[in-house]
Amino acid sequence: MPRCAGILRPAAFVCATLLTVLVATTTVGCGDSSSQQAEPGDIWNTSVDGIVDPAMAGFLVDVIEDASAAQAGALVVEIDTPGGLDSSMRDIIQAEVDAPIAVVFYVYPQGARAASAGLYILMGSDVAAMAPQTNVGAATPVSMGEEMDEVMQAKVTNDAAAYIRALATEHGRNADWAEEAVRDAVSLPAEEALAMGVVEFVSPDLTTLLQDIDGFTTVSKGLTLQTAGVPVHEVGMSWIQRFLHAIANPNIAYVLLSIGVLGIILEISSPGIGAGGVVGVISLLLAFYSLQVLPVNYIGVALIVVAIALLIAEIFVTSYGILGIGGGIALILGGFLLFDSPANYLRVSWPVLVVVAVIVAAFFLIVIRAVVKARHRPLATGIEGLIGTTGVVVTPVAPEGQVRLQGEMWRARSTGGALLKDEEIEVLDTEGLTLVVQRRAQNQEGARDEQPNVPEAQRKQGQ
Repeated sequence: MPRCAGILRPAAFVCATLLTVLVATTTVGCGDSSSQQAEPGDIWNTSVDGIVDPAMAGFLVDVIEDASAAQAGALVVEIDTPGGLDSSMRDIIQAEVDAPIAVVFYVYPQGARAASAGLYILMGSDVAAMAPQTNVGAATPVSMGEEMDEVMQAKVTNDAAAYIRALATEHGRNADWAEEAVRDAVSLPAEEALAMGVVEFVSPDLTTLLQDIDGFTTVSKGLTLQTAGVPVHEVGMSWIQRFLHAIANPNIAYVLLSIGVLGIILEISSPGIGAGGVVGVISLLLAFYSLQVLPVNYIGVALIVVAIALLIAEIFVTSYGILGIGGGIALILGGFLLFDSPANYLRVSWPVLVVVAVIVAAFFLIVIRAVVKARHRPLATGIEGLIGTTGVVVTPVAPEGQVRLQGEMWRARSTGGALLKDEEIEVLDTEGLTLVVQRRAQNQEGARDEQPNVPEAQRKQGQ
């Protein structure tokens, strides 16, 4: 089995690299917290994008509380979102409504949107602003899990319509249009939103926005803003918040699940290496976090479980690829059905499904095929080639651990007590893929007598 390490180690590394690149590219746009010290009256500014999820909500609630405690002149939040979870949306709205300072939500940059949950958040802000070539609306609630019947859909829609109408009315905005955005999923571009009284300002950038809102008095809180020429204190998500926000994404969650499945299969097919198992377990744990905040369809989960079983069976059963093909198909179908929501941003995209299908196919055609061939290939020197050879302890063997033998890692079991790291060992026997070892004989003899074959007289003379 160690002869496959040259293929398996790079495969595990590729999986880990793919995960890192996906998370890194998804978190682009979220900056780190600024080291600039904020002063009372400063304008605080931050930006968020992507799905409204617990990570985003937690971050915005903290920023609103911190800006309030620092007596900021106002908090400007640049937002670009397709929507998200109702519970997270309401947490954000509650925080902005309760804040003693003015909270400004600004749909930015150009091309951004505040759809679905984003519209509710915008309606709950003290100042609603948009950049040119942005849009807002399409706030009809959608099912996040079980399919709703007509009665339940009507109840949810009526509740959402009443909620957004109350927010819009409280902040002096067009409540009729806001309700229409919920019931009929209508949307507006920035200039029309301004003309219809949905937002107060349309500004091309932050500097212009701060000049535009200077002297504006908020309807709900009665605060008069002083923002022109005031220092801006930039804040952003911490790396852990960015990471958690990034993986709460259907595409990332599915990729994590796929990497986790392939990593575990890699470890099962070639025990003793460890890299595949580590990457697989970490990926699965991160995927489970994502599944907690996304609308999971249990049929999709069941298909992925079936895929895991078929792919593992392919390693041990001679099916000429039938089980592997079936497992790959189940994995792709599981991804397609994994998230139960009509909203596109809460489903796995087709490009991701295709890429995963190609990766799974390549994995089984190259990696697993090499592993199976190596497993069934007879050893060049027979089992006797391992017995009697020596190696070094890598992790303590008490009674089981890992040793390095002829440049390769092996699982080992000790027969003569615990073996410490860096001790030399000798192979006594093999039990499948596990080596039965003991402390190297010369070390044991040396502990009793460093020169066992030298006569006593010669040793005395040498002294």
